[in-house]
Amino acid sequence: MNDKLEVTINTEWDIITARQIVRETAKSIGFDTVDQARIVTAFSEIAKNIIMYAHVGFIKIDIIKSEVNKGISITAIDNGPGIVDIKSVLDESNPKGLGAGIPGVRRLMDTLEIESNIGKGTKVHMEKWLR
Repeated sequence: MNDKLEVTINTEWDIITARQIVRETAKSIGFDTVDQARIVTAFSEIAKNIIMYAHVGFIKIDIIKSEVNKGISITAIDNGPGIVDIKSVLDESNPKGLGAGIPGVRRLMDTLEIESNIGKGTKVHMEKWLR
């Protein structure tokens, strides 16, 4: 399996295909079925947001390694409208439900970083390491 993969997200069918790639990559790294499900769920939420808000984007899937461990890195990039208030997207108590899935992604993954520029797009980076 390649250490780096890139998948364009244009439709919900692309998400389904990419979910399989994410799951296979996580399995090849050595994640158990529970962590595979966590990683795929987090990926699905981010990919769904690409379709909903930007309509098109791409996902980079990387196998990452440190001196003592390995994991998976997933980066989603789009050229959509951007996120006005990242803090509110991450707020689990937001009464409007804005970003209801993003706090879940943060709980499922070890790392979650969001960069966004209004009118230029958003980049979401997340990592999960083997335990």
